[in-house]
Amino acid sequence: MSTFESVAQAPFAPAASGVPRLLRRIITRPVAVGAIMVIVAIYMAGILAPLIAPHGFNETDLMHGNEGPSSAHLLGTDRLGHDLLSRSIWSAQTTVIISVATLINGGLIMGVSLGLLAGYRRGTTDFAIMRLGDIFHSVPTILLLLIINASLRDRVELWAEQISDFTGIGWIGESGMASYFLVFGTLSLFGWVGIARLVRSQVLALRESQYVISARASGASTGRILFRHLLPNVSNLLIVALTISLGGVAAAEVGLSFLGIGIQDRPTFGLMIAEAVGLQNVREHTHLILVPGAVIVALVLSFNLLGDQLTDILSPRRR
Repeated sequence: MSTFESVAQAPFAPAASGVPRLLRRIITRPVAVGAIMVIVAIYMAGILAPLIAPHGFNETDLMHGNEGPSSAHLLGTDRLGHDLLSRSIWSAQTTVIISVATLINGGLIMGVSLGLLAGYRRGTTDFAIMRLGDIFHSVPTILLLLIINASLRDRVELWAEQISDFTGIGWIGESGMASYFLVFGTLSLFGWVGIARLVRSQVLALRESQYVISARASGASTGRILFRHLLPNVSNLLIVALTISLGGVAAAEVGLSFLGIGIQDRPTFGLMIAEAVGLQNVREHTHLILVPGAVIVALVLSFNLLGDQLTDILSPRRR
């Protein structure tokens, strides 16, 4: 929450900057450009994993396990002979799915909508939404995810298989959708709180603005006032907050997978790190932990650096 609070305290302009102007300012900042290149490279690798990965994510070559980088395996192999480059690309796909799904559900749909509603309506509505946020914020994410995994995973997997059988779409049950749904669903339950508080704090200051009062007097509906008049005026704040939150979600997904309560049956950076830990592996096969560790550090660092740069660009007092 400290990250969101620091973003909320930044002096952002009251209205969103035009996209062309924003892009021109980003191009003049090498740090921002470098961060974007890293993020795009990792995300595109994940999106295009079926096309560019040299090997399948479960392809094994037991005769060449724990080998270092070579012409056949550019980043080496793990103890089962999995190609680390391919596993990293497939793991990037998992990170893309979880981070984007959590951003859409927890950040945009829940966080923005509830924050706008709480700040604009105030009173009982504001109290109910914020106290609900306090409840979610007070429960440890890992504890709740453990409970959800223990109680719902088998049921969700069964439902996925039943839907797959009923519709005849085999990939619903085979793709591990149940694990994805449980992880990004749980992260969304927590992810909306910080975004909602940020949006609420801005809307409380904007709800008495002249253009909002005029819109209300002209008979505009609450939905129109929220999404047509207020949302564009908090977009600068949202751009920064959502950019930083993407890095946080990626790190959370890796941490959960490392603990064994994240995505199952699909490659993840957390699982790759978990399989590589151990004094002997670190000493004799450093590449096993170095490859996934370097990718996730680069991704999270790039999101944070990009968020800092966007804060400078979109804050009038820092230009």
